Amino acid sequence: MFLTNHNLNYMKLIRDYPIISDQMTKKRLTIILRQLEAALAVDIEGDIVEFGCFSGTTSLFIRRLLDLKLSNRQFHVYDSFKGLPDKTIKDASVAGSNFKAGELKTSKKELINNFKRASLKPPIIHKGWFNEVKAKELPNNIVFAFLDGDFYQSIMDSLNLVWPRLVKGGGLVIDDYERSDLPGVSRAIEDFFASKLISIKHEQNLALIKKE
Repeated sequence: MFLTNHNLNYMKLIRDYPIISDQMTKKRLTIILRQLEAALAVDIEGDIVEFGCFSGTTSLFIRRLLDLKLSNRQFHVYDSFKGLPDKTIKDASVAGSNFKAGELKTSKKELINNFKRASLKPPIIHKGWFNEVKAKELPNNIVFAFLDGDFYQSIMDSLNLVWPRLVKGGGLVIDDYERSDLPGVSRAIEDFFASKLISIKHEQNLALIKKE
């Protein structure tokens, strides 16, 4: 891990609340929340962003941890709410043709309803494809980002938006790293960071990056 924290509030959340979809596992969620809690413990300005929220599986736990920490940092989520986009040649995989355009579709209403059912404050929601998101729609300073774009261009688009605004000491977690059926994610990460001196840690198909 690139950040450490000994409060372990995230473990209580994992224990006490259900995961509402099969798109996230308890092990991966534990790692994401561990990195978020450690980022929150750093005394630097910045808000939280999530690219690819689906129905709010991870979003709910991010909100719970922010509330548990009594954090007033803003929480922004970005999603097309149209399912997956089209693949490009850089998403080609010998592992098969899963993850077709339009799959994993949900609605903004469903996301909001999931927050209402959990009695949690909804995040600031931005609807649109990642390549349509304007820079002004992001916080000026980001302390933690979770990117779940599945495909090459979605990860590149979100990295181009998030990385310039990620503060020094901030944390970045990217889902589906080194997955044979979603090779575009690793290709995008490798291409984006090729000329940057950063260290990429890897746990449970999650890329963990700290901005130095």
